[in-house]
Amino acid sequence: MSGTTTAAAALRRRAAGAGANRWVVLVVLCVSLLLVAVDATVLHVAVPAVTEDLRPGAIELLWIVDIYPLVCASLLILFGTLGDRVGRRRVLLLGYGLFGLASGLAALAHDPQVLILARALLGVGGAMIMPATLSILRQVFPDRRERALAIGIWSAVAAVGAAVGPLLGGFLLEHFWWGSVFLVNIPLMLVSLPVGRLLLPESKGDGRGPWDVVGALMAAAGLFGVVLGVKRLGGGEPVVSALTLAPLLLGAVLLFLFARRQRRRTYPLVDLTMFRRPAFSTSVGCIVLAMLALVGLELIAAQYLQLVLGLSPLETGLRLLPLTFAAMAAGLAGARMLRRFGPRAMVCFGFCLTAAAVVLLTFMGRTDNSALMVAGFMLLGFGLETTLFGAYESMLSEAPQEQSGGAAAIGETSYQLGAGIGIALLGSVMNAAYAPGLTRVEGVPAAASTSASHSLGEAYEVAAQLGGPTGLALRHAARDSFVHGLHVTLLVSAGLLLLGAAMALKLPRVMQCETPPVELPKPREAVERRVSA
Repeated sequence: MSGTTTAAAALRRRAAGAGANRWVVLVVLCVSLLLVAVDATVLHVAVPAVTEDLRPGAIELLWIVDIYPLVCASLLILFGTLGDRVGRRRVLLLGYGLFGLASGLAALAHDPQVLILARALLGVGGAMIMPATLSILRQVFPDRRERALAIGIWSAVAAVGAAVGPLLGGFLLEHFWWGSVFLVNIPLMLVSLPVGRLLLPESKGDGRGPWDVVGALMAAAGLFGVVLGVKRLGGGEPVVSALTLAPLLLGAVLLFLFARRQRRRTYPLVDLTMFRRPAFSTSVGCIVLAMLALVGLELIAAQYLQLVLGLSPLETGLRLLPLTFAAMAAGLAGARMLRRFGPRAMVCFGFCLTAAAVVLLTFMGRTDNSALMVAGFMLLGFGLETTLFGAYESMLSEAPQEQSGGAAAIGETSYQLGAGIGIALLGSVMNAAYAPGLTRVEGVPAAASTSASHSLGEAYEVAAQLGGPTGLALRHAARDSFVHGLHVTLLVSAGLLLLGAAMALKLPRVMQCETPPVELPKPREAVERRVSA
């Protein structure tokens, strides 16, 4: 019996993805994710320094900031499915190399056009890295219990990266020039390339049929148009604007044609029948709703902290740290919660907890209440990360292993789309609730009131120009209107989160864990092995 047991154990270890080395693989993948997550936010604090040095125009500055997430979101499906075809490790390592080269180009950029090009290349590298990390993780952790723990660590690292970006950028800008925020990527990539080549396993899909190049380009162009249109809406552009409406419509048409093309192909680029599985489609919807709430609320919260309470950018980043720490804790505890409560209860609880946190934050007013803010942000971070963890794990586990790259790309794309829609939707709600409060401020001219109704920052500028009691009255009215708009936006967000909780009821009740199949030696082979031993 001992020979048979030993052989079965060895086969099980091989089936589980290179034994103990899979945790080393997880470390390498987390470092990859950390770089991409940090780079998505590190530039935000460097914008004033970039503006002073390179003197970009308004449109150029907008492209410097937005081109990275725009390109990254557009190419996720292309590179996710390419990894399934040619090898996920190969695509990941190419992404490492491109990310390092683009970082050097961005750091040494001498004009806005070069920086825009470098940021676009960073987006290409990020699109190669992001789905590859999740699909390789799906490969090396076939056991769902271990994979849940790995995804929890992975998601905790993502939360850390998003928070570390602004803090790291602020520290570097205090000691070096703005290009240093990009140079930090290069030594990490120089280490990641050889380590990844040595330690990461190569994996592919089943390789049946040709790779659909036309379909991949249609998906990329369609997503580019949709994300661009959504970002313009989030920036306050009118819906009827040609530069907003045209990319939205063109992108939607291309994505429709892409979906029809995939349904007709014998070997589709992305198997859209995955969306017929309630767990998969529900998980994708939950990711969109969770990100919609998170990004919109973070944006408005940052404005509240800086413009209403008067905190500096660094103090604002520190105030948001409880959200990050709570998200890390939820990611690390997620595997245990998922095993105990199951996907349905976990995701539903995460949405409800987040909605409760949002309602709690409606008690924020014109004065600083740090205790309330810390409690609200901690509940918000824990609830949202619980939701995202459960949704990502269910989505990835539901997808076939040979389609893991495409599934990971769909998850990351829904993440990016949810973020863009959140900024557009909640920003529109905020503006609609904020603007009416400035139409009847005594002594303020109509033109000044119109300008002040665009944003709180612009209202402060107009108030400073007016000066005296009139300017002070406008400043107070704008601040009160912003707080009112914040409360309305929070309540709308709470309603969307409760909608997500209802959606989560379609998820499986229990976490179904299947043991990887193990081929036991035949009796004769087992006897021969014991005799030879």
